[in-house]
Amino acid sequence: MYEGAVQDLIDELGRLPGVGPKSAQRIAFHILASDKDDVMRLVSALTEVKARVRFCEVCGNVSEEERCRICMDARRSDVVICVVEEAKDVVAIERTREFRGRYHVLGGAINPMDNVGPDDLRIKELLVRLSDGVVQEIILAMDPNVEGEATATYLARLLGPMGIRVTRLASGLPVGGDLEYADEVTLGRAFEGRRLMGS
Repeated sequence: MYEGAVQDLIDELGRLPGVGPKSAQRIAFHILASDKDDVMRLVSALTEVKARVRFCEVCGNVSEEERCRICMDARRSDVVICVVEEAKDVVAIERTREFRGRYHVLGGAINPMDNVGPDDLRIKELLVRLSDGVVQEIILAMDPNVEGEATATYLARLLGPMGIRVTRLASGLPVGGDLEYADEVTLGRAFEGRRLMGS
């Protein structure tokens, strides 16, 4: 334990996702050793992002405007919506340049252990978007883990009776992966998504 401001900084950094106690300490000492101008740029960037960035009123993606650039892009298809857990998932899918439809960001996944249920996600907003009958397909692009599977299953059951085609991104074994290290969900999805090999 350190004293005063140093320990306060370590504690605050340790609250960030994916930053453990050792990483928090390392970052804190990096900040202490950094030039004052570098630290002020970091402070300015943090302050600026909190002041200017919001969530798109349509899809829930991050944006500096009321609507994000994807929702404002008239070239995108309105008949298909890709539902993702977090805004960072939009960036990952956009990098593939394979999807030209719209998005809907749920803001998380169903996780009873963390007291996150369907009412805590942006599911009602999705249903409002579907009410005009324009959307023909929903692509469920949740993480291939227990929470993602629970969320996808819940949405598929909810949306099925609406007459909208509901699909799920294919998942399975990563290239270069070993079967012995694959978890049950990943291996199960790999079996479900198997395809015919050429003769």
